[in-house]
Amino acid sequence: MTYPRSLAGKVALVIGGAGGIGAATARLMAQAGARVVITHREGSDKAAAARAILAGLEGEGHAAFPADVADSGSLIALRSSIEAQFDRLDILVNSSGFTKPIPHDDLEALDDAFIDRMFAVNWRGQFAAIRTLVPMLKASGDGLIVSVSSVSGTTGSGSDIAYCATKAGIDVMTKSLARVLAPQVRVLGVAPGAVDTGFVPGRGPEYNAKAAATTPMKRIALAEDVAAAILACATHLGFSTGTIILVDGGRSL
Repeated sequence: MTYPRSLAGKVALVIGGAGGIGAATARLMAQAGARVVITHREGSDKAAAARAILAGLEGEGHAAFPADVADSGSLIALRSSIEAQFDRLDILVNSSGFTKPIPHDDLEALDDAFIDRMFAVNWRGQFAAIRTLVPMLKASGDGLIVSVSSVSGTTGSGSDIAYCATKAGIDVMTKSLARVLAPQVRVLGVAPGAVDTGFVPGRGPEYNAKAAATTPMKRIALAEDVAAAILACATHLGFSTGTIILVDGGRSL
C-alpha cells in the first residue's frame, strides 16, 4: 500500500456539505482529486450556499443534490441521483446536524419534541444515510464512512444533554458498523471540540476566546482542522476502522 492514497477517480459524498465543516471537507476532497457530491436541504438558503461551494471546488464533475437526513425517502432519491450521474460511491462523510444551547440543569427545557428532533437528525439521520448508501460503498470494494461526532459524546459536556447523547450514539454506531461492514467498508469517526463555525447558535468571539484559554493548544479548531482529519481517514489511515479521532487541541484532557 502506498500512502497517501490517491483519491483520483473516487466519488465522495459530503452530507451537510453546505455547512462549515462539510464545505471545508468538500474543498479538501476535491483538492485531493475526488469528484465531490454535497447535499443541501431543499428550499433553504443552503441550496444557494451549496451552489457557491461547488463553483469554488477544484477539478470537474462535482454535484449538489437536495436531501434531508430526517427523511429516508429523500436519502433514497439521493442514492438514485448518485447512481445515475456517477454510478459509484467510495466515501461517505456524515457532517449534518444541529444543536441548541440548553443548560444541563434545565431538564424541563429538554421537552419530548426537541429530544425527538435531535435524535431524528443527529443520530437516526446519520444511520439512515449509511443504511441507504452502504450497498454502493460495498460495491466500491474500498468504501469509507466518516461520521462527524464530538468530544461531547465522551465528556458529557456540550451545548445540551440530548446533543451529547446523540454524539455518544454516533461513537457506538461507528464501532458497531466497523465490525459488520469490514473488510469492504471502513468506518471512522472524527470528534471535534469547539470549532469556529457558528454551529452553536449564540456562541461568538467571547465564547471562543474562553474556550481557547482552556484548551492546551490555546485556540479552538477551524473547520479546516476537522476537514483535514476527515481527509486523512481517506488518504493516510487505510488500516484503521472503528476508531474515533479527536480533533480538539487537547480540550478534553
